[in-house]
Amino acid sequence: MLITDDFLPIPVPESLSATYLVPMAGLPRVSPKTAVRALEGRLAEPVHGLATQMLDSPLMTVDTRSIDEFPQLPPDLLAAFGATEAQLGRLAAASHLVVVQAEYRPGWPPAHEWAARAVAAAVAESVDGDVVDVFGLQFLDPAAALRSLPDAEGRVRLVDWVLVPYSSDAEGLWFTTKGLRRFGLLELQTQGVPDHLTRAWGAVMTGAARRLLRDWTDGLAGEEVPAFVQLPVLATVTGHDIAVAYGNPEQHGATAPVLLRLELDPATDPEADSFLSLRPPPGHPGPPGKYFAAACATLFSGIQPDVRYARPGDAMSKAIATARAGLDDIRARFLAGTLPPESQLVVKYGLPGDEGPEFVWAGVTSWEVPERLVGASASDANTDPTVRIGSPVVVEAADVVDWALLDGTGVIEGGWTQAVLDAGEPPTA
Repeated sequence: MLITDDFLPIPVPESLSATYLVPMAGLPRVSPKTAVRALEGRLAEPVHGLATQMLDSPLMTVDTRSIDEFPQLPPDLLAAFGATEAQLGRLAAASHLVVVQAEYRPGWPPAHEWAARAVAAAVAESVDGDVVDVFGLQFLDPAAALRSLPDAEGRVRLVDWVLVPYSSDAEGLWFTTKGLRRFGLLELQTQGVPDHLTRAWGAVMTGAARRLLRDWTDGLAGEEVPAFVQLPVLATVTGHDIAVAYGNPEQHGATAPVLLRLELDPATDPEADSFLSLRPPPGHPGPPGKYFAAACATLFSGIQPDVRYARPGDAMSKAIATARAGLDDIRARFLAGTLPPESQLVVKYGLPGDEGPEFVWAGVTSWEVPERLVGASASDANTDPTVRIGSPVVVEAADVVDWALLDGTGVIEGGWTQAVLDAGEPPTA
């Protein structure tokens, strides 16, 4: 294997395993094979055939155990990863667990995960129960588990297999992935992410996971499993990577790629996980958070950070009026916490300049009084040297000309002025 400064050798495990549980009160009603046969016609190939074949092979085991024989699942962690009170209640009332385990070589397809999840979903459906993904510590209802499996064209949404939890520390937010080890790859992490990029950076991490997973599985495509796979030290992430990871390839825009430097952070504790860290590329000046903010501005380019015009034309005037008419409502939804999940509210406002106002975007962090909001700038302003990416800004509501809700795929609501610009109707001077 050739080792260069351009690639990072990542060790490949000899085999991978998947474990799923089906809690139930009493014993199973049907055999696993019968449960899987009931999915015929509903589960795309090759997954249905794969599950059937692995059930007949030593690569998969399905055991029914008394729940007392299995280590207790932590309800607090299950709740943190989305378990409902009803699901936790069914787990507490269960007397038995059906344990589905599968093993397979690293590479694509991940037969151990697809087959084990399919069998567990079939068994859970037969008793109107739940699936517990032990790796992700997640409850899945059978329908959601089946939807996460490949469609007729072999496509999956990576967000159904990889989570992106985060926590806060003195340097900002610490993001990690949880799910890449299913495929043999080390988990990713990013440290020092600005607080206002919570949702946006989660989407970037998911897109980066998609890109690196593709490189990883390409390196495992041969007949023999290699000892190492070389990943590029400078990884690229695009809006297309993010859109595909979320299952919306048709929504991606032609965004410029963003460079991220990959570093191996081996664990010092043998019981802990090693990580692949995502950092700014070499030579980037300033704190990492500034680069991460600029990366988000590039990837979510449906909202342009720096727009100028002198006198708005009719289309732009209507767009501004529409946006301003909805300010009270969007503020109320922001304060009530009823915005769509994984979305971020941003506003566009004007800064005075010699050539007319400069309009920039900022992510809203608080909006206690109607007349004024606090946010974090999404760009560097040309007219005001104090307005820099990630810097805190106080915006008068009277200066706001537009607002938008963003998620991992771009604008999901609002953005009227940007729509006018994207439609090729620039305001008249």
